[in-house]
Amino acid sequence: MTWSRALKKTARSGLTIERAELTPLIAVRGTVGVALVIGLCLWRGNPTLAVSSAFGAFAAGTVTFQRSWRPRPVLALAVAGGLALSTFLGYLAASHLLAFLLLLAGWTFLAGLAWAIGPISGVVGTQTVSIMLVTVTLPTSVLGALEHAALIAFGGLIQATLIVVFPVRPWGVQRDALADALAAEADYARRLRHDPVAPFDPQPLMDARLASAVTPRQAKRRPVQLHGPRGIAEQIRPVLASLADPVVGAPLEGPERDRTRDLLGAAATVLDAVAHAIRHDRPVRLPPEAMATLEVPPSGPVLKGAARRSAYRLIALLADAVESTDEPVESTRPATEGERGHLLRPSVPRLIPGALRSLHRELRWSSRILRHAVRISVVAAVGYLLGTALPFGHGYWVPLASVMVMRPDFGQTYARGVARFCGTLVGVTVGGALMALFHPGAHVAAALALCCVLLMYLLMHTGVSVTSACVAAYVVFLLGIAGAGWEQTVLERLVLTLIGGLLAMAAYALFPTWETPRLRRRLAEWLEANGRYALAVFELHARPAERRPRQVRDALLDSRAARVAWEESEERAEKEPVRHRGLSRSSAAAATTALATMGRVAMILEAHLPKKDAEPSVGATAFAYELRESLERTTQAVVDREELDWSELHAVWERWDAEDESQGVALRGADLLLDALDDLAHALSRGPGGRNRAARGRLGSSSR
Repeated sequence: MTWSRALKKTARSGLTIERAELTPLIAVRGTVGVALVIGLCLWRGNPTLAVSSAFGAFAAGTVTFQRSWRPRPVLALAVAGGLALSTFLGYLAASHLLAFLLLLAGWTFLAGLAWAIGPISGVVGTQTVSIMLVTVTLPTSVLGALEHAALIAFGGLIQATLIVVFPVRPWGVQRDALADALAAEADYARRLRHDPVAPFDPQPLMDARLASAVTPRQAKRRPVQLHGPRGIAEQIRPVLASLADPVVGAPLEGPERDRTRDLLGAAATVLDAVAHAIRHDRPVRLPPEAMATLEVPPSGPVLKGAARRSAYRLIALLADAVESTDEPVESTRPATEGERGHLLRPSVPRLIPGALRSLHRELRWSSRILRHAVRISVVAAVGYLLGTALPFGHGYWVPLASVMVMRPDFGQTYARGVARFCGTLVGVTVGGALMALFHPGAHVAAALALCCVLLMYLLMHTGVSVTSACVAAYVVFLLGIAGAGWEQTVLERLVLTLIGGLLAMAAYALFPTWETPRLRRRLAEWLEANGRYALAVFELHARPAERRPRQVRDALLDSRAARVAWEESEERAEKEPVRHRGLSRSSAAAATTALATMGRVAMILEAHLPKKDAEPSVGATAFAYELRESLERTTQAVVDREELDWSELHAVWERWDAEDESQGVALRGADLLLDALDDLAHALSRGPGGRNRAARGRLGSSSR
């Protein structure tokens, strides 16, 4: 992709306004928190304190809208503590330019590294830098700095208190995550009716698992509807795929396929009903037609073999899902396989060792997080010097604009830069026009600022340009409380925001961190994770007496994480103005399909694990051994751009096929797995026609 196309694409994505679900009660609650802090300071007769303290309550309220499974009061208190500390340290060094530059560069570097812990930590770190830049411009003494820092922390405390005292839809985030996972499986079941090998995005199940982690205190108060359905949902997905698959499940045509379509449709209806009940905290209401479909026909079972076992398993799991949603709180139902009791979330102090390990892993020059931290710290220092040297005043807006738009990847940085400038242009124009026409006093300016806060909280998830416009107008009115002239505020903010955005973009162009060259490494990691998942399943088929379901579960989670990492890398690479010589877009798309099929095959085999007393499979043992040996070679071959060779694995499967007359599920699954691995080899082949061969369908090649 050329630079012109990349810039056009990122600009368009930054200016896109998305439709989002509005949460007016939560927006009002956050606005009330800001209003209480501003009103208290104005009542004391100190507009300067009102300005600085409002930033704390505003930022603490903003972070509670981020996508996080942590309790919202904890997020508000954490960001308030960070803001208070950065404010006080900034005040101590503000009178000495060199000392403040060193502090700003160091603090910004740590804020950039915070992205290694997670996106929420990165956002919080960015906000602490912004508050350091803004509040240190307000004149005060050391004692006054302590007072400012205390008021900022007080603003976060107010927001946390309001969340506890006035909860809006408690456990709503967890309910939505679990309901989304069940709804995604319902959609998957409907798509399987028409496409037996339809893909499934595991992200809703991953989100539901993250949302289900609770502290010991939360575990005692968690609603009963959030206890069991997630573990059952994890088991339903492979059963759906196994039932629909034309090789392992029902044939493509005939009465068995018709019965399979009916069962999949009924399963989708039941899953939607359970999802609706969980989302809205209501009893499950099932249509009688779906219940009738899930019963065995009067003429007897239509399905045979593995398809019949999958159907019975699906009916039992759907019944468990309905029962677990409606059962009383004191139920003693044992944990299902994969549920294993509660997923305990570590407390904040226990997160520190893990956070330090995450930071340590990024301390290498090839890390995009470390390069982002270096880039943003240099930009903050240069921007502050540039803003100070310019004759506009309010020079801190240059580094503030740069820090707020910079992200560890190219696409977000450029998209946010364009969106922030356009939003700022609208916000300062509207805010400046109101200030010029009406010349409001401190109390009216405070009311206008609160209106902007309410709009921003309400439209938080619609787009960066919208929120930037609200924030820009909010700053205009907020500084109007302290007596800043509107004409200076509008002109300075426009010019300095433009300079800051251009500085951030130039920094990424001069010191980039491209994701495109890392695609093959990400693909190899996904192949390795998928291979471990398939190995864990085949080993259970090879030695049923040595059942280790926890090993299969861990391998599945690793496979999902590797897939998400690949998809995120591919999405970032699509927006970059660079070309990867070793992996074209068509090859990447074909490789994605092949590895997704590989994971689906392992998932189908997991749905048909043999019992502990089953006979060991010699063929599965040999296949698993050779698969492990082949994976060690091919994962490195993917990185080194070499041809993938699965010939020895094919030879092992052919011997297995010749010796096994039963043609069991494991043998047929191994056949499907080889198809997926061949597709991957063709997708990554550098020979003539290799990329075209990667597009062949799995159904056409599964007749061997």
